[in-house]
Amino acid sequence: MNRTLFRLSLVLAAVACSSAAAQPATLAEIRKTGVLRLATEGNYPPFNYFKGKTLTGFEVDLGNAIAKQMGLKPQWTTIVFDSLLIGLAQNKYDLVIASHGITPERQKAVSFSNPHYCSGGVLVSRPGGPKTLADLKGKVVTLGVNTSYLQYAQRLPGLKEIKTLPTTNDQLTAVLVKRADTMVLDRFNALDVVKTMPGKLQIGDVIFPERIGMAVGLGNTSLVSAVNAALEKLMADGTYAKLSKAYFGQDVRCP
Repeated sequence: MNRTLFRLSLVLAAVACSSAAAQPATLAEIRKTGVLRLATEGNYPPFNYFKGKTLTGFEVDLGNAIAKQMGLKPQWTTIVFDSLLIGLAQNKYDLVIASHGITPERQKAVSFSNPHYCSGGVLVSRPGGPKTLADLKGKVVTLGVNTSYLQYAQRLPGLKEIKTLPTTNDQLTAVLVKRADTMVLDRFNALDVVKTMPGKLQIGDVIFPERIGMAVGLGNTSLVSAVNAALEKLMADGTYAKLSKAYFGQDVRCP
């Protein structure tokens, strides 16, 4: 846990240092290029992932729709989750849409759009494994490195151990081979994972509610305003609801 906290502090420190070295492109500068540079992880279905060689997912489709609404051409970069906000601070891209929970810690390093969906961390276990907070006493829990769920998990009393692993597949394997009792996963991602492994996994309670936003360079108010306006239009004209229902069977916007 302490190593992971240290690693998170290094990431945020790197973002802060990068912010001083590279100013984010303003909306006016972006409009001159005609291109909106977007970044995501590409390894987090159904939000952002590769289908063959094609980048797809709810957040990818939404990012493309936002770029179109803004009159810009989308240009995508995929990079490991840990490096996304660092690359943003280095002005390697303009907008990150990769299921980042909006937290006070992250808001010190980047600026967030309005939430593009609301979710929460659920417990995913083998059948008979932990389903509630009360079930976690004495258990080993695995989470993604530097996910916002980590700060909440570290406050839970009675856990035997927290294992941080790089990818969802790594966490899932740890549960299946009994190196961990349960994993914490976004509830929509969990539904997708469980569908692929019928009878081998169960979904428990939402234990960490969360608002998810798109990130831009710290203080880039012109771009945040434009992204928020585009998102609002997509929510109003039915585009957002159509995408949401296609991927999740429900409208996932925040209430």
